[in-house]
Amino acid sequence: MKQVVESFQNPVPSRQKSAWGRGRPRPLRRGQSRRAELRESALPTLRRPSLRHLATGNWLLVSLLAVLLLGPHARARADVPAEPILVLPDVLRSVTNQYPPLLAALIERDIANGRLRSAQGAFDFNVFAKSFGNPTGYYDYGTFDAGFEQFLGIWGSTLFGGYRITRGTLPDYDKNRTQDGGEPRLGVRIPLLRDGSIDRRRAAILQARLDQELADPFILRQQLDFVRAASVAYWSWLGAGRRLQVAEELLRVASDRGAALTNQVSSGLIRPIVLTDNQRLIVSRQISVVQARRRFEASAIALSLFFRDPRGNPIPAGRERLPGDFPAANPPDSNGVSTDIELAYLARPEVRRIQLQRQRTEVDRRLAKNNLLPNLDIGASVSQDFGQDRYKDKSRFEVEAGVELRIPLQRRDAQGRVAAAEAQLDRLANEEAFARDRIAAEIRDAFSAWMAASDQITQTRSNVELARTLEQAEGVMFERGASDLLAVQIRELASFEARVLEADALTDYFRAQADYHAATARR
Repeated sequence: MKQVVESFQNPVPSRQKSAWGRGRPRPLRRGQSRRAELRESALPTLRRPSLRHLATGNWLLVSLLAVLLLGPHARARADVPAEPILVLPDVLRSVTNQYPPLLAALIERDIANGRLRSAQGAFDFNVFAKSFGNPTGYYDYGTFDAGFEQFLGIWGSTLFGGYRITRGTLPDYDKNRTQDGGEPRLGVRIPLLRDGSIDRRRAAILQARLDQELADPFILRQQLDFVRAASVAYWSWLGAGRRLQVAEELLRVASDRGAALTNQVSSGLIRPIVLTDNQRLIVSRQISVVQARRRFEASAIALSLFFRDPRGNPIPAGRERLPGDFPAANPPDSNGVSTDIELAYLARPEVRRIQLQRQRTEVDRRLAKNNLLPNLDIGASVSQDFGQDRYKDKSRFEVEAGVELRIPLQRRDAQGRVAAAEAQLDRLANEEAFARDRIAAEIRDAFSAWMAASDQITQTRSNVELARTLEQAEGVMFERGASDLLAVQIRELASFEARVLEADALTDYFRAQADYHAATARR
């Protein structure tokens, strides 16, 4: 590379041209060589601004006016605290605390809690009271009855009890008869077959609890997606800012060269067409700056959806918040991919969601098989009458027990539910197997993109060094009159494209890193 620079810095004499006048050779002073004449007529610097052409007095006057006019504004700007540099943790913190879709996803827990509370209503303590009588019939009586019922959930058992009292005269066959002080009672019902191990009420509780757990994979999936999207938006914003800086620097080079070329045209050293060509180049690069600025503003607006103030309002991040450069882009380690895949099977919400759905479907299958069984229920109750004995045939302490059997003959509803639940379990098993395959494929693909972006960074940085070397060498040749403006433009454009490719490669690198972290469920 050094030899390339030296070859440009020492061009062959046959390619040298005079830069004076309209192509006519400038007269030599006594003892002056043509090479010395070229060095004397060459521009001081065309790749960086130079004010040596200005008169010293004019420059001092302009500087003094600038200080007088801009000084108060500069002090006013100094009093305003500068916006801090925006880094990715700031954006992710805003997503966690202020991003509306994530806050909406967190409400899923409240919804699941409400469903569980609703299902727990099956265990509510129930009380009742009733009063009835026959004031105009042959038997003039009145009855008041109050009681309670509590579903225990222990093998489907139900505890019940109450108090009953009657007034007047009741026939001997009326079971509501009580002695003068009334009758408290207490009993229990227990299903032996159907509704013993599980019933509709307990199944609703189990499924509501599983729905409560299903809220966590849903929230985690949303969080991973939002963090990835916020990371991609941040790196796109940083990459767009870098492209804008490079475009403005390229425009500044052409503008600074325009001032120097104007002086050269005025002195008759170059033809006016060279200045016109540079002006065309300035306009072209101004268009590039406008396009780069629009891309940066669009990326800042997209980023503002994730970056918000404490009240939740979007904050468009301006260029004053751009970091100086991208963070260090270290090559990814391929040795940890297999371990990350195994850990992702446990951490990714898709697998956990399918497992919970299988448990929920298993509850449906258990309930359907329960409904295939016949009803065989037993019950027992005790009662104790108090007060004056009005009925001689009614004992004070009574125990009542019974057995009830009901058998559905066809049971097609339960059979259909069992078949549907088993088919659903088979479908979920296949979905889980495919989910694991997809997780592994996503991780490998994200790592491949990450590794390719890392390799591109190495290549683009080498490309930038080569382009800069050629640009500098071409600039030296132009200063010595051995090159023209077109060649300088080509070198500058190549250097610009190389730097843009470097910014794009860095953006792709950190985007791929965000994809890999999302694929491995890293938060």
